[in-house]
Amino acid sequence: MEIMTIRHSGVNTAMALLAAACLACAAPGRAAEAVPQAGDDAEARMIVEKADQVRFPADGFQVDVSITTTGSGPSTEVRKYRVLSKGNTNSVVMITEPASERGQILLMKGRDLWVFMPDVSQPIRLSLSQRLTGQVANGDLARANFAADYNPKLLRSEKIGNEDFHVLELIGVDRSVTYQRVHYWVREKDFWPHKAEFYSLSNRLLKTCRYENYKTMEGRKRPTRLVMEDALRGGEQSVLEYAGMKLRDLPDKIFTKDYLKKLD
Repeated sequence: MEIMTIRHSGVNTAMALLAAACLACAAPGRAAEAVPQAGDDAEARMIVEKADQVRFPADGFQVDVSITTTGSGPSTEVRKYRVLSKGNTNSVVMITEPASERGQILLMKGRDLWVFMPDVSQPIRLSLSQRLTGQVANGDLARANFAADYNPKLLRSEKIGNEDFHVLELIGVDRSVTYQRVHYWVREKDFWPHKAEFYSLSNRLLKTCRYENYKTMEGRKRPTRLVMEDALRGGEQSVLEYAGMKLRDLPDKIFTKDYLKKLD
């Protein structure tokens, strides 16, 4: 498994809010409202929580994920995973393809992450920001809990086409989260995530994500296709496709290092 650490630096939240407001006012074809005041934090958190509920169930579930990565050249890489998740805080990610890496398992408890490999006696500690494959970080697959990982600010409302969107800035609660700063677009009428921009704390755009192909899975419409594009190297992207989601009663013992060898 290729692993590459992405490091982030500090950010001035007040300056980021002001810059975002100025850019919104200047953007052609899009309507923006004034930046909210401090009392809007509770609303911002509610929006992020509802968007989390759209992406994945709060109860235990299983889902299969296929990740197709393309670069500037003709080569294409396809990798497949099975994810078991409970409460958006504990998860197990099993590699199902390629066959040569089958048996490798990621275990996440809270924001602690380990990888188990059959030929290594002890699990190895990883960070959520390390690259899993292509443009996908470990945390993109193992942890999808924006509400717990970020302090949100509601920057503005924005119209894209005929739809109104909340635009939020998410600042990581600590250095252990997958990204330290995120700009996040959520549709106002139903809290559907639309897109996200992931920044370094020096305000450099690292990559973008689009949430697409909404289909009914386990009782509600959810995005089944995520397109993650590298903002630093044009033409490189990873497409995550979700299928086969089903609710499962997952006992706590599954999410322990001692239990990893029993999973198949």
